[in-house]
Amino acid sequence: MKVNYFSIPEITVSYKDNVKASERFVVKCSEDASQIFAEAHKDCMEHHEEVNVLFLNRANRVIGISCISKGGLDGTVVDIRIILQTALKANCSSVMLSHNHPSGSRKPSQADITITQKLKEGCKAVGLLLLDHLIITGEGYMSFADEGLL
Repeated sequence: MKVNYFSIPEITVSYKDNVKASERFVVKCSEDASQIFAEAHKDCMEHHEEVNVLFLNRANRVIGISCISKGGLDGTVVDIRIILQTALKANCSSVMLSHNHPSGSRKPSQADITITQKLKEGCKAVGLLLLDHLIITGEGYMSFADEGLL
């Protein structure tokens, strides 16, 4: 059987890095991350849930941010594979996850706790570190790392 090479779909992986490493924002604490995530969630804060992920290098400089999922008023689907795929494309060392609660509650649900643990395990499996998961509201944020839930 002869295979026509040009009939096989080509898979490409791309990441555009247009910011010098020295000019990237450094995340030193959950407060730094909350400011970035609050800006990312500002248009959806009270309307629907969104999940965003920060991708960081070894010096905790932000490589980039990506909206992973958009959902409804009380939930959204988080696919760990998409987060890990994006992290590997960006050649990052660590990730920080965030989502907003339109209800204004900063208390994590059982689903929030479960997805955090699954992402932590997935990151470990591919040599990445999950630094934090933040719940963002119009009144502030809650950090899984700060609360000892990571």
